[in-house]
Amino acid sequence: MHNRLGVIVGLTLASSALARGAPASCQGQAGAPTWARAGVFRGTLGGQPVALRLGLGEDGREARYFYERRGVNIGLVPTRLRETLLLREEVWTLSGTKVTGCLRLERDGRGLRGGWTSPDGGRTLPVALAPLDVTRLPLNLPGSPGLRRLRTSDPLAFLKLNRAWVKEAGGTRVREALSGVRYPRVVGGRPALDAALQDRQLLHAANALDCRAGLEGAGEDAYVLGARVTFRSPRLVSLFENAGYYCGGAHPDGFDVGLILDRATGRPVPVTAIWPSLTPARLRTLYLARSGADAECREVLTGNDLDLTAHLTPEGLALTPTSLPHVVAACAETVTLPFAGLRAQADPRGAYLRDLSPR
Repeated sequence: MHNRLGVIVGLTLASSALARGAPASCQGQAGAPTWARAGVFRGTLGGQPVALRLGLGEDGREARYFYERRGVNIGLVPTRLRETLLLREEVWTLSGTKVTGCLRLERDGRGLRGGWTSPDGGRTLPVALAPLDVTRLPLNLPGSPGLRRLRTSDPLAFLKLNRAWVKEAGGTRVREALSGVRYPRVVGGRPALDAALQDRQLLHAANALDCRAGLEGAGEDAYVLGARVTFRSPRLVSLFENAGYYCGGAHPDGFDVGLILDRATGRPVPVTAIWPSLTPARLRTLYLARSGADAECREVLTGNDLDLTAHLTPEGLALTPTSLPHVVAACAETVTLPFAGLRAQADPRGAYLRDLSPR
């Protein structure tokens, strides 16, 4: 499973000690007031609903908030001015980090109250926040394992994504509204399979919103996902994901993921559960033997510790390189190993063999 892209972006934002445009009124001492406690808060800024996560670690990278109508995190760098909590609001641009505002907050019972000020000090808006126990919120989506994990691991992402999603194309696809990410569904699929597909979509939707937070002005095209069902049988369903993103940095990037899932349980099915002898090393050998790559790409493919992702198609087992550097990503062609040629290597007692007869 691909790592959350926003972690890298968040570290970059939080480590910027002297950001461009930072007002003197938001330059406090390191650390937080004695009363400050980490947690999640919900309320309003200038009358608009917001949610804030306050983290008080050494680098403050867990401090961020978002406007609920947009769902895009804004990084915050915590400091203090005596017993006032200062949160410097930063975004990343192509020319570096830019300060876009300053939150000055005081304790108000169990909540927080204060104001937001523009970088030039010419505009101030009231802020009122109350503590929020995210674990007590109802689930507005089916209670999949990934949704429950998200509620504790990333409460802000949970707040954004825990809302009704939109079915499209007769229920064969679902759209998450804030990120715009669409993901396939299997009509008539069992609840466990639906949950597994929802969790994949949760991951990508959170990635997309993190990516958008990483660069000022980024929109839905900052993270584009193509996902499709490539194979289905009584016991198996397979998908292929292709994601391209640009969240700042030297160049756009992307990744491919193949999935083979048990249709009844939604759990991943390793290639070796169907073909025990197809270890990663053996797959690399078979891939290179069938690859039609030119001499330059073949040198790249054989000169790297080649990682492959696998998915099923009606024609066979499809293998796609995932470990190539960006500059040679064009060499990552997909190679398909026909089922007929793999039949001798299949587990004759396996539950999935009948699903993979030559078609």
